[in-house]
Amino acid sequence: MAEGKRREDRRRNMQRGQGYGMNSIFHRISVRKYQNRDVEQEKIELMLKAAMAAPSACNQQPWEFYVVKDKAVIGRLSEASPYAKCAKDAPVVFVPCFRSKGIAPEYFNIDMSAAVENLLLEADELGLGAVWMGISPDEGRMKAVREVLDIPEDLHAFALIPCGYPAEERAQEDRYEESRVHYIMN
Repeated sequence: MAEGKRREDRRRNMQRGQGYGMNSIFHRISVRKYQNRDVEQEKIELMLKAAMAAPSACNQQPWEFYVVKDKAVIGRLSEASPYAKCAKDAPVVFVPCFRSKGIAPEYFNIDMSAAVENLLLEADELGLGAVWMGISPDEGRMKAVREVLDIPEDLHAFALIPCGYPAEERAQEDRYEESRVHYIMN
């Protein structure tokens, strides 16, 4: 009980971008409101490096990333899904895509999910906020993004990740539920 209280106190006292390493897992939130401020190129590259450091089945690394900073294009991307409206105010939108062919294509969605999570955690570590907006496997959304970005036929849009300096702050909710953990021991 005391450890849980200490962990909760640490979580409550964390500040975005304070270099708390893997504790970004316990700090990251979905940010949908952004300051009118550009994201530095160095930070964009760090997020991409983090994404590409993700594990993938058979090390196939099926990802490619579009980094969109053009406001008109971002506006069109925000129409690709009924849930993507907040993207229109983001200074940058990452569009992770996966290739058509690979060693283990049945694992592309898992590989891409790991890459997106790494990107989100690095964004938090850098003092930024981001949100994961699903595009795949919805064919209509994937087609809309393909048309906006003129994505080649051998690539498929996986998600939209609007990102920027947050214009909102709130604590991450504790989602741990002991009742969902099942131990099997000797």
